Parts: sequence; structure tokens; C-alpha cells
Amino acid sequence: MPTEYVMLAVLILLALVNILWAGAARTRQYGSEWNMGARDEKMPPLHPFPARLLRAQANLFETLPLFVAALLGAAAAGHFGPLTHWGSIIYVAARIVYLPLYAAGVPKFRTLIFLVSLIGLLMVWAALLFG
Repeated sequence: MPTEYVMLAVLILLALVNILWAGAARTRQYGSEWNMGARDEKMPPLHPFPARLLRAQANLFETLPLFVAALLGAAAAGHFGPLTHWGSIIYVAARIVYLPLYAAGVPKFRTLIFLVSLIGLLMVWAALLFG
């Protein structure tokens, strides 16, 4: 299996981890009745940790569709090569590092890691566009 598809599978797992981690943190604050309910009622603001996990999840979901589209487009065009190989590794590795940094509230370095993930995404996009 090409590395690019392995990275796609790892990225899906990372997204699930982020969803479940953020959900568990919110449930710890609001309780299981809130989790299983309709969530129609107004709730107090989230504590910093679950709020950071939700923002990290939103941040991932801003770039994840772009990465998947570029990767699958490059695959359909027959453009897998060094750019998609290394770009997918860089993107996924940076996203893996980003999540705990954001959860821990680490500023600045977290932003640098986000920029590294964008470099990986742009490498895959360049492969799609230029082969």
C-alpha cells in the first residue's frame, strides 16, 4: 500500500481520537446526561482544556478536507511521487504533534507546527497540480 494511503488512514484515526478526546472532556464537565441528551439547553462556558480540544478539532477539520481532496486528486491523476510521499508524512506528523500541543495550551510553537502541516498539504497540492 502506498505511504500516502497509510497516512490517510492514520489521519482518519487522528481525527477520531480528537473527536473522542474532545467529547470525553466535555462530558467530564457537563455530565453524561448532557452527552446523551438533545443538547438544547444553554450550558456554561467550557473549561480551558475541553475548549482547547474543540478548537484543535475545528482547526484539523479546516485543513483535513483540503488534504484529502489534494491527495485523492493526485492519486486519480497518477501523480503519486516524492511530493505526495513526503507531503503526506509531513502533514500527518505535524497534525499528530499539533493536537497535544494545543491541548496543553502551548502557544507559538503550536503555530509553527501548524505551518509545517501546511507545508505538507501544499506539497501534496503541488503534486496534484504539477505532477
